[in-house]
Amino acid sequence: MSDFDSNPFADPEVSNPFQDPSVTRVTQNVPSALEEYNPFTDGKPPAIMNPTEDTLSYAQPPTQEQVRAAAELMKRQEDLEKKSAELDRREREMQALNASGGRKNNWPPLPEKFPVGPCFYHDITIDIPVEFQKTVKIIYYLWMFHTGTLFANLIGCLAWFCVDSSRGGDFGLAILWLLMFTPCSFVCWYRPLYGAFRSDSSFRFFVFFFVYVCQVGVYVVQAIGLTGWGASGWISALTCLNTSVGVGIIMILIAGLFTALAVMSLVMFKKVHGMYRTTDASFEKAQQEFASGVMSNKTVQTAAARAAQQSFKEQI
Repeated sequence: MSDFDSNPFADPEVSNPFQDPSVTRVTQNVPSALEEYNPFTDGKPPAIMNPTEDTLSYAQPPTQEQVRAAAELMKRQEDLEKKSAELDRREREMQALNASGGRKNNWPPLPEKFPVGPCFYHDITIDIPVEFQKTVKIIYYLWMFHTGTLFANLIGCLAWFCVDSSRGGDFGLAILWLLMFTPCSFVCWYRPLYGAFRSDSSFRFFVFFFVYVCQVGVYVVQAIGLTGWGASGWISALTCLNTSVGVGIIMILIAGLFTALAVMSLVMFKKVHGMYRTTDASFEKAQQEFASGVMSNKTVQTAAARAAQQSFKEQI
């Protein structure tokens, strides 16, 4: 059976070429280091990439211009959201007012049994946008401080008249300034500012600026306190010290009130002017508002119609 499994072409003497004595002699003399050498290991552990390590980012960092543009865009978005919320709030409040009978005059707050009723509707939280409410409130408090200072000036001039009978003219003028400047200041510069912020009116802004500059000038004159002008300013106070020290000290305090009023008015004038420049108001828009307001006035329309009729009759 083994005869059939053998190779008839094989050399019967050499069945395995690696068993040749010359080959076995060479393999036995090979150093052990060569047998264990592996060119792919080099004696170090294989390099394996950790999949949890962060890969390199090739995106360029944003520039300063891009950062500023993004910040400006976010600010505009916030402003739009605030304006939208303010419009919704004012719409709800107007609906509530209409449901309760509409807007009714509430200023000055007079008793119900008083023979004269309120003349104006005044509500800063409803009429004025949120971003301008703080400024309008400060101007309103400044007007109240203005009224209180005029009343204090009346007391100071009365005290001066009590210690010096020749100062009756100052006392009379102090009464006149209180009765005249209190309502005129409210109507001539506070209400125009209130309406300017309420309806974004350029014409009312210019009215406020013109009248308020004159008002600041009056504050400066009253703080100086020229004798005979009905103002407890610095000159009048120092003059009164020669007659009565106590009354002179009271008038010095009033002069300080006039000085503080002038300084705060200048500060608020500058602030309002800065806010005006951020709005859409302009001199051209003020002219257009004035022209449209004059032409829409019924008295002006009636006078123009009469003048046209008279001119037509004369031509005929």
